[in-house]
Amino acid sequence: MKVSRSSPLGLYVIGIAALFLAGFLMLVVFGAQTYQNTVAVQNGNNQTRSTLSYISAVVRASDAAGSVKVAEVVLEDGGTTKVLSLADGDTGYALRVYLHEGMLMEEYARAEAELVPAASNEIGATDIFDVEKDGSILRVQTGDGKVLLHLRAEQE
Repeated sequence: MKVSRSSPLGLYVIGIAALFLAGFLMLVVFGAQTYQNTVAVQNGNNQTRSTLSYISAVVRASDAAGSVKVAEVVLEDGGTTKVLSLADGDTGYALRVYLHEGMLMEEYARAEAELVPAASNEIGATDIFDVEKDGSILRVQTGDGKVLLHLRAEQE
């Protein structure tokens, strides 16, 4: 009788192939998680910059003599908020940016009209909105950071 002996070499090959396959799958999972985390951080940074960039863009678009005003206004609920008012030429209308219940809001209406948060558009969530105008310098601070804008039309 002849006893057949199989070589353990086949098991070694299968083991090494399984090891490479497991390593490849771990690498794919690790790469996908890293990519997901990177995209989440990037989206957070974009959201942070978008609020301040939007305010900068609308102020620059409205940079005309006497068109940029800052006021403190009483809201319907009795609270007060600072309002950045950007006049639309000689039309009597203005784009007004203000904070209401944790949301930065914008409203396009008559410049002297009361603020109506229900009719306003949300720009983004923030817990701080502070605006100061000092000559030709406009300081805007939100929960995302601070931006200084030079109003060219207001130069002294």
